[in-house]
Amino acid sequence: MTPPPLRIISLIPSATEIVCSLGLEKCLVGRSHECDFPPAVKELPVCTAPKFNPEGSSGEIHQRVSDLLTSALSVYRVDVNRLEALQPTHIITQAQCEVCAVSLGDVEAAVAELTQGQPQLISLSPNRLADVWDDIYRTGIALLGEAGQAQVETVLAELKQRVQICCDRTADLPAPTVVCIEWTEPLMAAGNWVPELVALAGGKSLFGQVGQHSPWLTWDDLIAADPEVIVIMPCGYDLAITRRESAALTAHPQWSQLKAVQTGRVYLSDGNQYFNRPGPRLVDSLEILAEIFHPEQAAYGYRGQGWQPL
Repeated sequence: MTPPPLRIISLIPSATEIVCSLGLEKCLVGRSHECDFPPAVKELPVCTAPKFNPEGSSGEIHQRVSDLLTSALSVYRVDVNRLEALQPTHIITQAQCEVCAVSLGDVEAAVAELTQGQPQLISLSPNRLADVWDDIYRTGIALLGEAGQAQVETVLAELKQRVQICCDRTADLPAPTVVCIEWTEPLMAAGNWVPELVALAGGKSLFGQVGQHSPWLTWDDLIAADPEVIVIMPCGYDLAITRRESAALTAHPQWSQLKAVQTGRVYLSDGNQYFNRPGPRLVDSLEILAEIFHPEQAAYGYRGQGWQPL
């Protein structure tokens, strides 16, 4: 029997990008409210929404999300009626972070309400770069079957080759000490795959452990570490909003004491499009960091689009 045509709903931006990298963009029939790349996916029906007001300062958003989680409520809602109407064969979600996107539990509860068919759930849970490669492979095989293995392996080989080229460019260069800031109010350093990307790009990450969730910081921590480079990459923010939110840092009375500030080595990056999405564009994120740390040896052309000086 011929299997039904693929009808994929992606409920996390990184999964949408994985699906498209595998050549299956035309098989997408629905997306999350945050999926926006490649740009054409913005025309797809939206199947999720936040339960909080996403507008406001970092501190205000942090408080709203914290209040929801304290009340034992999920942060996002799934539109069950839309799922029913779209009749997906596959739904891709995540179990990595309940704050970043719809959780696996939310999706399982929504699917349990469907009356027409039971789509296959694919759950992603990456903590480091190797997990991202594994997610791409698992997703590819789940969607394309064993017959698509060569296609999936080609996609992975191309991504890994770019990583190796970047590593070769920076391997023998002095490694600056680096702090990547994932949230500004309260302070949070970037964890999971970001410390790994920093090392591969020729830097030394001072906070965050590879494969571990992002840690909260105090100003005393930051001042004591006194990094040579600071990269501000708030989760979910583009460059314009990141610049606005960086005011919470620059207004702090101890900000000017930092070596990175004094030497002009503080940078803003588009965390929403790059560092916060554990999919194919983590390789772009690696190249962005290499360009920031070692601009003469790793000029990729991301300045102005993926990052800019503070």
